[in-house]
Amino acid sequence: MFSSLHRARTRTNMHFFPRSFATAASPLVPMQLPSKMETHIWYILPDEVKNKDLQNHYLNLLSPNEKVNVMKIQEGELQKRALLARALVRSTLSRYVSHCQIDPQALMFKKNMFGKPELDLRISSELCLPPLQFNISHSSSLIACGVTMNSPIGIDVEEKTRKIKNNIIAFAKRFFSPNEIEVLSAISDPEIQRQEFIKLWTLKEAYVKALGRGFSATPFKTFTIRFNRTARGSCLPGCETNEKAYEVSVEPRDDPENCSRNVTFALMELLGSHYVAVCMKKDVNIRGTASLPMKLDVWRTIPYVEDECVSGTEAVLPISGFA
Repeated sequence: MFSSLHRARTRTNMHFFPRSFATAASPLVPMQLPSKMETHIWYILPDEVKNKDLQNHYLNLLSPNEKVNVMKIQEGELQKRALLARALVRSTLSRYVSHCQIDPQALMFKKNMFGKPELDLRISSELCLPPLQFNISHSSSLIACGVTMNSPIGIDVEEKTRKIKNNIIAFAKRFFSPNEIEVLSAISDPEIQRQEFIKLWTLKEAYVKALGRGFSATPFKTFTIRFNRTARGSCLPGCETNEKAYEVSVEPRDDPENCSRNVTFALMELLGSHYVAVCMKKDVNIRGTASLPMKLDVWRTIPYVEDECVSGTEAVLPISGFA
């Protein structure tokens, strides 16, 4: 899949290590912390991770509880995806705290009152980590982790080929707002309607995950996703900022504080096969962030083997929320 893309890319930062993974792993490439209103996305393709020694190395990155939970999964591919998801989170976050010389295995996590995983920023009484926020999502063929500084983030990944067993409008009426149902009902082409349904679902999941209150506390029906024509949005490197784009906004039905003023969205097509939605809460403690667009950088990775920045290439197609 990637061989043809490699030849065509002109703006790509790549770090390649020997494919024949052995016990001596190549070090993770350290990263600068995301700036304000910046999101870093790292993704891994499970089909590209076939080496058993590498998978065993990933297993050794996990905490004892994580190992137990992974090994409880009986089905092979599901177990592998669970392993890769945890290894991706740990290896990704450790890139940003390399100055503290912390191994991925040493990172500790906690959950907020609604159950959303968070990085435990205090490793010891003497050492505090930077205020990194993260979120993870996966399909059967792609796992993605989003990272920000200070700003809570939600990310969702859906395959474009996802099938809807029921009638799309009937299914939407169970979860979507009246306005969203009206928009979908006006689409006569069944395939376009299905694609728009998946995009809406992806954005709604990202929003709920960014709020961090759980799906029971923020049902899909209680807010509306809208697409507004704008000349400003999020930007990926390589995108022209003067191009017209659709900006994504949200209208909570019963939220007196109107959370839409405090979040920003981006929606992209990744590898021509997946939709990826990102929702980021604006940092109210930093002046001027209310008017800043989201900036995105995207990397494909096989931790300890190779990393590749794919921002500004044909692997990443902006759809909404981009300049």
